[in-house]
Amino acid sequence: MLRKTALNAIHIELGGELTDFGGWEMPLWYSTGSVREHLAVIEKSGLFDIGHMDLLRLKGKDTFNLIQLCLTRNISNLKIGACAYSVILNEQGHVVDDTIVYNLGKDEYILIVNAAMGPVVRQHLIQRNTFQNVTVMDESGRFSKIDLQGPASTVIMKKLLERGRGTIEGLRYFQFRGDYADPASETALAGNIPILLSRTGYTGEVGFEIVMPYDKVQDVWNMIIDAGGSDVTPCGLAARDSLRTGAVLPLSHQDIGSWPFINTPWDFALPRGEDGKFTKDFIGSKTYDAPSSLYTYPFCGFDPRKVEVCKASLLLDGASIGTVSTCAIDMAIGRVDGRVYSVASPDRPASFKARGLVCGFVRADRPLKPGQKVTLKDSRRSIEAEIVSDIRPNRTARVKI
Repeated sequence: MLRKTALNAIHIELGGELTDFGGWEMPLWYSTGSVREHLAVIEKSGLFDIGHMDLLRLKGKDTFNLIQLCLTRNISNLKIGACAYSVILNEQGHVVDDTIVYNLGKDEYILIVNAAMGPVVRQHLIQRNTFQNVTVMDESGRFSKIDLQGPASTVIMKKLLERGRGTIEGLRYFQFRGDYADPASETALAGNIPILLSRTGYTGEVGFEIVMPYDKVQDVWNMIIDAGGSDVTPCGLAARDSLRTGAVLPLSHQDIGSWPFINTPWDFALPRGEDGKFTKDFIGSKTYDAPSSLYTYPFCGFDPRKVEVCKASLLLDGASIGTVSTCAIDMAIGRVDGRVYSVASPDRPASFKARGLVCGFVRADRPLKPGQKVTLKDSRRSIEAEIVSDIRPNRTARVKI
């Protein structure tokens, strides 16, 4: 039987097209449709149910040491109130899962991991814990999470915060405030609902991830809908997937997974210093001592046609050199004279129309360069694409509030 988030009844009421996602019944889209949902996040704001994610809380004087060992990211400079993207590798350098790690201070951290991965990651950490004082708690069932993403999100959150309204102005990308498990949290919504409010998201656009007690999520969802009015649109998994692809963000167990995490667009998760060498040892780090013939690249096509993920081949000059791990349509972009613009691009030409472009990630057995043309081929069609360093321009995630 599929698990259901606390917002399942709302998804049905909104006409959500429900599907099995990691053992959870989740909305692909609502009656608005995935295209309008995608564009709403670029132009106004979108609201996502992320209650299927898992959350681990680590406490104890040795917590820092365990995280340093098991996560690729060097968190020695991760300040209290800051968070960071990282991956968790096994001894072969394969990805167990990716995560965002939050430093709450006082030897306490939170890891947010993917659907159904809480028990897996918890066991991974416990089995590799050689330290004395660390407690790893899976808080599934105690919390829920929703994401408010898009340029209108800041105004909406300011309306709703009962405590901590002033913190939004100075909240930078990958910073957070509060703790949903603390009744006296420095960030709280009307009705004294404690939340963890994070300047992060999976869309590439300015916005927030909001963690709250499980039994308060319906109240918070309705508050946001009421406060946002026509500026907020409920969004499903399809828009989440197309937005994250255009923002060059990976899907765990699809773009990263049971193969070495090496030569990817997300190598910033590795602890390299200015000299290119690792600044710490971590589980899986020995993998990087050997040369690799695996490379992952973003691509962007020339029209909205797609190929089938994981079944399409990557061709170069007619020869197969790899596979396609993600293939989506970013509906906010288009090309004019070969250049990609977004509906948010201030310099878009008058002739620009966002008809959408296919985009995604490929895994190749050799190095490729931005601008290099490749072919994506499945049993139905062949499409031309271009290896790129970025996809959707003029994203707002890092803008100053």
